[in-house]
Amino acid sequence: MGSRKRESALARKLTNQDVAKALHNDCPSSPRKMRLVADIIRGVEVEKALSILKYSKKDASNKLEKVLLSAMANWQTKNEGADIEEANLIVKEIFVDSARQLKRLRPAPQGRGYRIRKRSNHITLILGTKEN
Repeated sequence: MGSRKRESALARKLTNQDVAKALHNDCPSSPRKMRLVADIIRGVEVEKALSILKYSKKDASNKLEKVLLSAMANWQTKNEGADIEEANLIVKEIFVDSARQLKRLRPAPQGRGYRIRKRSNHITLILGTKEN
């Protein structure tokens, strides 16, 4: 590896030091239902977001809580020795994209069949530090 390439890789690593990312692909839930919960925790501090997800009645909050815990663990491995409480982590970005659909048929009157689309989604959650 050349010196210029090594220096740019090191600079990129230092800029991404305070950012952690977690993904959950093919989550078997409708993207619309998942976005309702994702919009609540966007831009919120990590501890507060965990408490919001823990006490939410929506089923999507359980899956988002797991993704948030995974992102926190990813941040912890990047920044060994640092404390999460002192880092002022927030949910910097969270977006829910549509994934594949399972298409099924339901019997309908007069010999017809209605199509059922069982939707799924991809969740991407990015944690970052609060900039003052």
